[in-house]
Amino acid sequence: MPKRQIIEVPGVAHNAPIPMAVKIGNTVYSSGIIGADPATGEIPEDAAAQTQFMFQHIGTIMEQAGGSTADIAHMTVYVKDNSTRQLINAEWLKMFPDENDRPARHAIRTDELQRGMLIQCEIVAVLD
Repeated sequence: MPKRQIIEVPGVAHNAPIPMAVKIGNTVYSSGIIGADPATGEIPEDAAAQTQFMFQHIGTIMEQAGGSTADIAHMTVYVKDNSTRQLINAEWLKMFPDENDRPARHAIRTDELQRGMLIQCEIVAVLD
């Protein structure tokens, strides 16, 4: 039996041969979570849609791992433009409304995002 449980988001895939996330024991580690539309597999042109899809995929990953977004310990967000931070904060507050119960988060501006991505993130979660 494999040690890793592979977690995928239906309709969303990387261009590389890597899973969206893996679960080892009670810990979940993601690869880069992109804001692709799961109905088409395409990355929308606008940052708002990418951000909404990215947060949707976070929820899907956590559900498939057997947990919830309450189990996320840390998130790293990569943005192409700092103006995207407003969109991130809006989705963040929807996902984590309790100011006393939020994961740690770090955002980094980078020009290295590919395929039209304006935002991407990684998460680490510890399941109960």
